[in-house]
Amino acid sequence: MRFVIWLLTYAAGLAAAAWLLDGIWFDGPSGGSAELQEKIVPLLLVALILGLVSTFIEPVLKLISLPFIILTLGFLLLVINALMLMLTAKLADAFDLGFHVDGFWPALFGALIISVVGALFGGVLGSGKKD
Repeated sequence: MRFVIWLLTYAAGLAAAAWLLDGIWFDGPSGGSAELQEKIVPLLLVALILGLVSTFIEPVLKLISLPFIILTLGFLLLVINALMLMLTAKLADAFDLGFHVDGFWPALFGALIISVVGALFGGVLGSGKKD
């Protein structure tokens, strides 16, 4: 159950970022039930990629850059999150999932949106519960 909540949390954040920002999008139709039918599987797969990147690569990068994170009072974490989203887009492109991030600034704002939506969504679903 925790895996499903984890995946849905990332998917909700990605969907919100793609909906709110012009620089983040999925290929395919842009409205109606056709959009949902064509984009749900790529959305879940990209959420899985983002979750794996955040689980395995992000902690190593944070550990390596810890002195700079302290020096910048944590603002470097925003840049790291944006880079993880850009890496996710590159990996999704390699798997031909149709997910795109158009540069650093959309990635930065997208990472903020994903973090906020993920925290809200995770709080509502109770991602902290042990099953």
